[in-house]
Amino acid sequence: MAGEDNNREAHRCGDDEDHHEESSPLLQVNGTKISSKGDTTKTAPIVPPPAAEEYGWTADGLPVSDGSVIGEPIGRNQWNSGLFSCLGRNDEFCSSDLEVCLLGSVAPCVLYGTNAERLGSAVPGTFTNHCLTYSGLYFIGNSLFGWNCLAPWFSYSSRSAIRRKFNLEGSFEAMNRSCGCCGSCIEDEMQREHMETTCDFVTHLLCHTCALCQEGRELRRKVLHPGFNAHSTVVVLPPSEQTMGRK
Repeated sequence: MAGEDNNREAHRCGDDEDHHEESSPLLQVNGTKISSKGDTTKTAPIVPPPAAEEYGWTADGLPVSDGSVIGEPIGRNQWNSGLFSCLGRNDEFCSSDLEVCLLGSVAPCVLYGTNAERLGSAVPGTFTNHCLTYSGLYFIGNSLFGWNCLAPWFSYSSRSAIRRKFNLEGSFEAMNRSCGCCGSCIEDEMQREHMETTCDFVTHLLCHTCALCQEGRELRRKVLHPGFNAHSTVVVLPPSEQTMGRK
């Protein structure tokens, strides 16, 4: 009886070893499975995963390589309304667009001051500082030269700040996209920014009122006025009066 039990136990251990060797991935070499009995069984070759592509990165941490969704550069956003869309669009901002159009036509100093106020830290200064400085340059230009030629030298920086803040497409980049005549300048980031800043100044100088109105519409669609920033208020109520009950 003892001999039969030992034979059964040895046979059971041998079956377990065979099963373990067949299921063990360590016994597979180059797609061939090796068993302890000396026979080999062909399996499908193991194909290694493709190597991941290496992408370049800009100083801001944005991928710049092409050919992949992850590696594609982030494109520029478009302005919400065109330069000559004086009345804006017939949407939920219609009343605000009309207000911007009236301010730009009658009181451009107020419109510029409110735009600078909405930009906040991008254009340092308060509404009063921007409005008074613009008004002084406006009256000096109209008095000496007969048109508003001095205020754009002061106000064009707000257009550049809006373009950088919201990653908007500039006039120079839009011109290159339509005609493709300035590809070498677009590739150099510093040179492109200089050209975009120059285009911002020319836009303010030649189409000053339209530029102010376009910037005002863009900011009112994306930035709340600082005076409307809601702050949460916590109201603490005193505990209700408690009485002792008699037993």
